Amino acid sequence: MATVAPPSPGPALAEARGKLREVFGFDDFRGVQPQVIERVLDGRSTLAVMPTGAGKSLTYQLPATMLKGTCVVVSPLIALMHDQLRAARANGIAAATLTSADADWRETMDAFRAGQLDLLYVAPERASQPAFRDLLSSAPIALFAIDEAHCVSEWGHDFRPDYRQLRPLMDAFAGVPRLALTATADAHTRADILTQLDIPESGLIVAGFDRSNIRYAIRHRDNPVRQIADLMRTEPGPGIVYAPTRAKVEQLADKLAAATGRPVRPYHAGLDPAVRAGNQAAFVESEDMVIVATIAFGMGIDKPDVRFVAHAGLPKSIEAYYQETGRAGRDGDAAQAVMLWGADDFARARQRIGEVPEDRRTSERTRLDALAGLVETAGCRRAVLLRHFGEDPPERCGNCDNCLEAPGVLDVTELAQKLLSAAYRTGQSFGFGHLQKVLTGAGDDRVIQRGHDRLSVFGIVGNDEARLLQPIARALQARGSLVATEHGGLQLGGDAKAILKGERAVEIVVPPARARSRRRGTGGEANPVGDPLFEALREERRTIAREAGVPPYVVFHDATLREMAALKPRSLSQLGAIAGVGARKLESYGEAFLAVIRRH
Repeated sequence: MATVAPPSPGPALAEARGKLREVFGFDDFRGVQPQVIERVLDGRSTLAVMPTGAGKSLTYQLPATMLKGTCVVVSPLIALMHDQLRAARANGIAAATLTSADADWRETMDAFRAGQLDLLYVAPERASQPAFRDLLSSAPIALFAIDEAHCVSEWGHDFRPDYRQLRPLMDAFAGVPRLALTATADAHTRADILTQLDIPESGLIVAGFDRSNIRYAIRHRDNPVRQIADLMRTEPGPGIVYAPTRAKVEQLADKLAAATGRPVRPYHAGLDPAVRAGNQAAFVESEDMVIVATIAFGMGIDKPDVRFVAHAGLPKSIEAYYQETGRAGRDGDAAQAVMLWGADDFARARQRIGEVPEDRRTSERTRLDALAGLVETAGCRRAVLLRHFGEDPPERCGNCDNCLEAPGVLDVTELAQKLLSAAYRTGQSFGFGHLQKVLTGAGDDRVIQRGHDRLSVFGIVGNDEARLLQPIARALQARGSLVATEHGGLQLGGDAKAILKGERAVEIVVPPARARSRRRGTGGEANPVGDPLFEALREERRTIAREAGVPPYVVFHDATLREMAALKPRSLSQLGAIAGVGARKLESYGEAFLAVIRRH
């Protein structure tokens, strides 16, 4: 018979606030945290959709210190579990992981059976095993927390079949509440998560998706090494660069390191496991490293001080883009998200749609069209993102490239008709270069041999208009009006016929002539680099982190060090009043940081 913590009224939220101050060092909750925690303490199952950096883990870590029994946390990646384990233990929370990478699994199981754990982290693959269910039957369970809950839905962008086995496990412990957490789920995915995990609709809490501290910028990719190197020069903190293939990862890592002198390392599944793990560990512990990776990297990273995320190619979907860019600025400080895209990205993406099962193609096309709308918009990027997730945002955010420097918009319908007509009349089997020569009347041997110099579209585009052909071709490919064949030719697709008939207009975005450099966005106070006290506090943090074998941010976030540098506390009680200084950290590190402050 499964053992369940006896039902009882949840502790008051006022008590939870006191525990928040004691354990985490914060005076109050943020956003929807109090609503989620109140439901958890009340024993009610909940799906919380909260943006990355909004403090999802606190919604189960805090109740775990207050409820009778252990909170079982299902998390998709070992690295993510170990990051969260270090952070929980640094705050004095009794936590353990039960993974294939843990040599102390016997001690963990004994501690669990003895009721000594607040948190037990486990992967979905282990959670679905009968032996794990038997283990859970040997001690009281307070809560099931399912992190990255969108993995349970086939509609989600990151479906994991093992997540489908969690409901039978949880059904065996019928009196234990469930808390599902995700940052990326549209309305359809949210409804599916509720069904799959048997959470009532009344248990849905959506915090909103806005990450106001992230500045979004999307540009055409012309020289990715130069473009990303320029970004690295403006952002000296840690960064993630996503590249589409393993080969691109290695090439970019080498070239960016040579171009900037910064520490840059690659990460992809083809690396030796020890090298890959070493690169990830070095990045997590670093305060200035950039890691170039495939999309396999990131979900397992709980690093709050990532200052930028750059995409060297098109992400899979808006959901994936939101999740990947959400790894920047989790500490609330200003961060940047820069995407570089090309028409060939859309061509490959549309070809891949033809390879997926037929019943999924419509939804995949819808996702790609939504992504095309994001990259092609002349309006607010953030507004497009938030509307995709069902929100009604202001027309302008003031912290994306289009809001900061409004681009021009040209109606190029007539030129687009000429380009589409050229593609059609040449047999829909030639690439852009050939079509450009036909339209501009170039006397090319191939054009003449094919008889394309005798077509009505030959030479109908003058020199002044010719420069617009390439951005028009990119725009038409992004929206699916021109589709690349497997041999590189361009054929009509989507709304091409409507454009040719004059039923649809085509507009392109013309970027500002000069992009002014802005080093920091809104939403976070810049680190006072050059302040001797702040730098001394950071150095003390590095020393403590090295000795403890943890990343610097586990000791204290930069925001906490900034407040120390500004307030210069003189006693432990004054230091303990600073946000982020909980009881365990005050006891462990307080005197060391006070000594640094006294010296300055």
